[in-house]
Amino acid sequence: MKFMNPYLRFAAFISALLLTASLGQAMQRDPVLFAEPPGLEPDIQFWIRIYSEVESRRGLLHDSRHIHVVYEEVDLPDGLSEADREKYLDRKKDHYRKILKALGKGGRENLSSEERRVLALFPPDISNKELRAYAQRLRFQLGQADRFQAGLVRSGAYTDHIRETLEEMGLPAQLAVLPHVESSFTPDAYSRVGASGLWQFTRATGGRFMRVDQIVDERRDPYIATTAAASLLSQNLRATGSWPLAITAYNHGASGVRRATRKLGHRDIERIVRDYRSRRFGFASRNFYVEFLAASRIVEKPELYFGPLPTDSPIQFETHALPAYVSAEALSHALQVDLASLKSANPSLLSPIWKGQKRIPRGFEFKVPVAELDQPLAKTLASLPKSELFARQTRDSYHIVRRGESLSLIAQRYRVPIRELASLNNLRDRNRIRVGQKLRLPIEHASGRGTIKDEIAPLPDDGRYSVRSGDSLAEIALRFGIDEQELAQANGIRNRDRIYIGQVLQFPYPPGMLPSLSSSSSPGAIATKAPAKSAGKTEAKPIPGPSIPPINLLADPSDYLVAKDNTIEVQFGETLGHYAEWLDIRAQRLRALNGLGFGAALPIHSRLSLDFSRVSPSLFEKQRSDYQRDVQERYFSEQEIVGTVTHKLERGDSIWILAHQRFNIPLWLLQQYNPDVDFETASAGTELIAPLLRKHDLPDTP
Repeated sequence: MKFMNPYLRFAAFISALLLTASLGQAMQRDPVLFAEPPGLEPDIQFWIRIYSEVESRRGLLHDSRHIHVVYEEVDLPDGLSEADREKYLDRKKDHYRKILKALGKGGRENLSSEERRVLALFPPDISNKELRAYAQRLRFQLGQADRFQAGLVRSGAYTDHIRETLEEMGLPAQLAVLPHVESSFTPDAYSRVGASGLWQFTRATGGRFMRVDQIVDERRDPYIATTAAASLLSQNLRATGSWPLAITAYNHGASGVRRATRKLGHRDIERIVRDYRSRRFGFASRNFYVEFLAASRIVEKPELYFGPLPTDSPIQFETHALPAYVSAEALSHALQVDLASLKSANPSLLSPIWKGQKRIPRGFEFKVPVAELDQPLAKTLASLPKSELFARQTRDSYHIVRRGESLSLIAQRYRVPIRELASLNNLRDRNRIRVGQKLRLPIEHASGRGTIKDEIAPLPDDGRYSVRSGDSLAEIALRFGIDEQELAQANGIRNRDRIYIGQVLQFPYPPGMLPSLSSSSSPGAIATKAPAKSAGKTEAKPIPGPSIPPINLLADPSDYLVAKDNTIEVQFGETLGHYAEWLDIRAQRLRALNGLGFGAALPIHSRLSLDFSRVSPSLFEKQRSDYQRDVQERYFSEQEIVGTVTHKLERGDSIWILAHQRFNIPLWLLQQYNPDVDFETASAGTELIAPLLRKHDLPDTP
């Protein structure tokens, strides 16, 4: 056992203080912001029962619409496979379905005791038709009490950080309850639809606020994901107008909630839960807000439901941006901390890192538990030998040939002898490779030596470099410790093999802004530089710190569905050509159907009639949402949202110029942050909210 030096003793003392403070702060519900309508009380009580009384070896057989109507608490026999369990539950449902159908025929005399018990669940004046409807809505809900209790214990490690983040962003503390509903505070939770982490982000939604690729998935980091969840909830509030609707949108999507309010003509959460009908507004969406309210009551006074509970203490980390690409093995050796501990502290790093196939990216905010450190993390990182610091990521195992590439250029890029590359791929003729061909590359271990220069030159003071004779973009990138793809993108270079002597290259980082070893210590928080306030009437609101419906665009409030009258709402970036292609008809047919002349503009948010003679509305919706998802995912593969800025329109302002020159964002994204602003008629004094973005660390490539 290591001797606890004064450095660790002090850290342990601080940790104990934080734990005491955490246990002393009970969460207070806010019924003003988070309405608890009396009409939803039976539903809230149902979920309180599920969360606090019924364990996961049992469940409730109930009505799917009026969930407080519970027919039986069912014990699940041990050892059943999933298929056998479904058969067991189907037999239970059939039992009650027969009773309800028999009662629905009008028989009220000579009832069995079981029939009398079931009938007593309903009002005395219930009609036969209603009873027959109940027979079609039998549903089973698995209990969660043991899992909720375990989540309460786990939550102690994260609740302080979540509340601090919410407070910094001006959001109500009660939102800290949401992970109980989403994941039972399980950081590595992964759903059947691909949602990941404590806050259960889908890949598409998570990519707006975090890095999500094949090497780093920040959805799995509970601290980074907390900031992202707060950002999404803030956007939902702007789009929907109330916290009950914003929370519902966290599950159903802002576009779906806005569609519900338009259809019903109000924002009453109780009436939406009871009355709104949509093929996408299913059981999970309808119940998400009442689950949140039920969880809030339990978290407010957990001892009433579970008695005294010990909770996990917050883990204290030291956090530092890595100065170069480093293998996990090298860091483990230098820190004298085993890989399992480092992996647990850095859950966003995916398996290629821990298997030694990839290096930890330069600039990654690496965390180590304070209790595992013998000295400050900065000191250990500063002592890493240059032989362990790399200027680029480990190359991939394969390369896909692109237009204009030759075998010699590919060999040069990967620092591989051309003979070895040709031999490895059984190429008899080195001049005959084709676009799209998959070439195998020699295996390179993340801790391997010899392919990276040890010395990294400092960036020039002016952040510029003039190309010299013999330079290649790859060599320049290696010389200054910059990713080649980033350097190409910063200079608008499409063909990385074509640069010329005297060409002036701008480095992607300003001088002095490369990742440094400046000291920082926090309980997992990732600090970033706040955006500066803009001039004039633009007020910056930085966010501290750095993705189910089938459409899978939960953060997008735009409506991509077809209305019952076969019309759609026109959105940014869409044309008659798009609609014609998705409908498999000619654009002229749409012009005729809508009385549009050739070349006539399509006003954004106008209604357009469509012809579904060749394609079904559901297929059209899929193609449309796929197109929008591709556009948005491509954009957010390079950008991440880090805050918002408020701008009040002045006389003469052009929204197009504001979007593309001041905010540097596409119009479709500006519209998403201002869904109720008509860009065609907006006048002076109108306030616009725009997201602040920064470039993602690009997926690491050679």
